[in-house]
Amino acid sequence: MRCVIARFPFDFVASEVEALMANVKPEPATGPCVVIGRRTYPVKQVGEIITRQDRRDFTALEVTRALRRLGFTCVNQAAPAPAPAPAVGDLLG
Repeated sequence: MRCVIARFPFDFVASEVEALMANVKPEPATGPCVVIGRRTYPVKQVGEIITRQDRRDFTALEVTRALRRLGFTCVNQAAPAPAPAPAVGDLLG
C-alpha cells in the first residue's frame, strides 16, 4: 500500500513491517503505540525503522494512519502511574 510519510512516498505491506520489527525490542510504550504480533511498540520507533528516517522528520499521526491502513491495531498508551507515597505511619514503624 502506498502512503506518504514526511513528504516521501512508501509502499508498505503488513508482512514486511512484521518482518522488520520481528527482532526489535520495544521501547517503553507511552503515547501512540501499535501492536505488532504480541508486542506493543511506540509508533515513532516503528516509523523510524520502516522508513529509515529520523523520528523528528515525521509525526506519530502519519505513521499511525499508515499502520492502521495496513490492518495493525493502534492504541494510545498512558504513561505508567507513579508509585504511591508511603503513609506517615509506615515510615515511623
